Amino acid sequence: MMELHDLAEDLPSKWTEIMAVAEKAFRAFAELDAVKRELAESENAQ
Repeated sequence: MMELHDLAEDLPSKWTEIMAVAEKAFRAFAELDAVKRELAESENAQ
């Protein structure tokens, strides 16, 4: 996620955005993990 990279470059001045960016990254990776698990399950079922 470029947002994490951009936030890191702007620290410490944009420290107030850490939680919002972290939550967005967490949701994105949780969704990616869920999709990977679904794919693995469907491949194993075949």
